[in-house]
Amino acid sequence: MKIAFDTVNVYYLPQFIPIADELAKRGHQVMLVCYSNKNDANKFEQVLSSLAYEYVWVNDEKAARDLYLKTTPDWIFFGNAFSYLDDIHKHSKTAQLGHGVGPKPSYYHKSCTPMTVRFIEGKARLAKIQELYPNDVFIQVGFSKLDPLFNQTEAGLDFAKLGLDKNKPTLLFAPTFNPSSLERFPDDWPAQFSDFNVLIKPHTFTYTRESYKNQRKKLQKWAQFDNAYVATEVDISLLPFMRDADILISEASSTLFEFAALSKPVIVCNFFKLKWSYRGIFKYRFKKRFGKDNVIYQNIGIHINRFSELREAVTKQLNDDSLFAKERKEYTENHVGPTDGNSSVRIVDYIENN
Repeated sequence: MKIAFDTVNVYYLPQFIPIADELAKRGHQVMLVCYSNKNDANKFEQVLSSLAYEYVWVNDEKAARDLYLKTTPDWIFFGNAFSYLDDIHKHSKTAQLGHGVGPKPSYYHKSCTPMTVRFIEGKARLAKIQELYPNDVFIQVGFSKLDPLFNQTEAGLDFAKLGLDKNKPTLLFAPTFNPSSLERFPDDWPAQFSDFNVLIKPHTFTYTRESYKNQRKKLQKWAQFDNAYVATEVDISLLPFMRDADILISEASSTLFEFAALSKPVIVCNFFKLKWSYRGIFKYRFKKRFGKDNVIYQNIGIHINRFSELREAVTKQLNDDSLFAKERKEYTENHVGPTDGNSSVRIVDYIENN
């Protein structure tokens, strides 16, 4: 079979690649379709050329549609909604994946345009989306992005190459782009955790969007500390960082659920710098887009309301492995799903049989 992956954003790749690997192992042809209007082709050429798969750049969604109509893949995987499903369904079947398992309502709303099948991660998410779209096809498989961690095929980071001390405990700060706590962290915060390795992995949009230039200024300052490594723009995958970190610091993002699924503790930042369109009289927009009603994450780990609370929270959590362990297991079952490392196997089994 010919299988295409609609890679609107390059940060979808960690979700797609385990599936592509399983497809290639079974002799299927894989093509990555990347959007130049969403990604800098020159910057990410290095990332794509390092993979073992054919890749094609298209200008936009309409150009992707034209390519699919010309090449007629048997299946096309999407990480988001697509405007031209009626056209491509004449020749191809479609599969949708959530490119994350975070709390944004968009996780569910992207299924408003039904594809042939949508693969779902946890049991609570399956129940919720079946309630919203009772006539569509949803199959629970788990979260393919995490397969390399559960299979222990993810190599992780080279601490010596990064100038870090493998004997120290390791913090991972993985802020999202919006709403983000990144700009609320002080310029010298790695120095305040000199007894730790500090890994900092921002969202890809922090690097690629002009509106987040102040976030990039913070990253440049943190990168100067000997105990810190700030991921570069081409460090697409969070997996190596998650593998080697002992504790995660983030906001209400997919990363919290992913890290908790590894039976590792998380610290949740409740303090953000909101863009002007989410402040004051526009705060309702923030609540509407980032509402907590779809995923209740209050009990996934210790919450902090300001940076000054971080040291105490990290110490408390690392001194007690059992803290929130039960809750992490429950969140994993409900939102991430099976942790046997076979999510990609189940996905490929399904498309081969259908």
